[in-house]
Amino acid sequence: MKISKIEVFPLTLPMKQNFFISGGKVGDLGQGAPHVYVKITDDEGAEGWGEARPSHRWSYETLESVTTTIEHYLKPVLLGESVRDLNRIHRLMDRSIAAGFSKGMPIAKAAVDMAIHDLLAKHHGTHLPGLWMGTFKDTIRLSYLISTNDPDQACKKAREAKENGYLAIDVKIGLNPKLDVQILEAVKQAAPELYFRADANQAYTLTEAVRLSREMERIGVDVFEQPLKANDLTGHAELRRKTGTPIALDESIWSAGDLIQAIRTEACDMVVIKVTKTGGLKEARLCGEIAKEANLGLLGGGLTESTLGLTASAHLFNYLDLQIPVDLNGPFFLADDPAADGLQVRDGTVHLSGREGIGCTIAEEKIQKYAFKRE
Repeated sequence: MKISKIEVFPLTLPMKQNFFISGGKVGDLGQGAPHVYVKITDDEGAEGWGEARPSHRWSYETLESVTTTIEHYLKPVLLGESVRDLNRIHRLMDRSIAAGFSKGMPIAKAAVDMAIHDLLAKHHGTHLPGLWMGTFKDTIRLSYLISTNDPDQACKKAREAKENGYLAIDVKIGLNPKLDVQILEAVKQAAPELYFRADANQAYTLTEAVRLSREMERIGVDVFEQPLKANDLTGHAELRRKTGTPIALDESIWSAGDLIQAIRTEACDMVVIKVTKTGGLKEARLCGEIAKEANLGLLGGGLTESTLGLTASAHLFNYLDLQIPVDLNGPFFLADDPAADGLQVRDGTVHLSGREGIGCTIAEEKIQKYAFKRE
């Protein structure tokens, strides 16, 4: 079981609607969203698939940099390596692309890691949780994502979430800070019983975050996610001392080492686990297990992955026994993708197929249909 071929497919997937965070637009109705699929074939002819979802609004990785990193730096050192030695594969990737502030090019590495997991599970004749000696669970609850700077629209979407069976709401704030409180109030009024997650994506200064967190206490927001810059762990720790609203870290946690620093500085109450930002399933699973041992709360998130990445993430979140509905928001924004069979989404719930590997079949004609074309 040695890696004989690595193929990289940069894609532009169609969107149902625009998607904004405080840093700007991460998906465009007219231009689509960047994704990179990776297919790894071993010397027995078996195939595994993985996905990267880069966004220059969320991190420094882009569709172009993910593609060239895998093609020119990861692929040359991995060809001929054993599929079974996942630790060595990660050592080789980390040696080839060194760390900066945190793990180097984690989103690119995540696609390779995911494809290796898919391939390994298929070789063992099991689904992804079986590879970890875990129990397969066929459902996971979703959080409903709201991204708008219009309070009336936020209210409307919160009602839709409630009416369609969702148990949690994730609201993007910082799009227009002057309207944040109005948006939070509108959502709480429309769906007061739903778990309420406010995600700032690093939008605020410490002073602004303290002021807003006190409004959140009054409104009844359950968690304030990534209010400050990613590298400001001491600022997050100070914010925790000045508010009763739990603080979650997302962009601050790119590796298990980052998580340990956050624990040491008492910078958060909760951690957002994302497969793609931590370089794949291996490191994301480790982060989840460390956070649980440290008695931190766990939130599940994604980067608008397609069915492939969403299915892999859902399996991991079930393995980690996440209790709060997870923010896997691809179905809210993507109109189509090349992956099938892995799941169905109904009434705020993901229904997983439990097929071997990650569980998805890849339609290669759609790989060609959505291939990235440089203007």
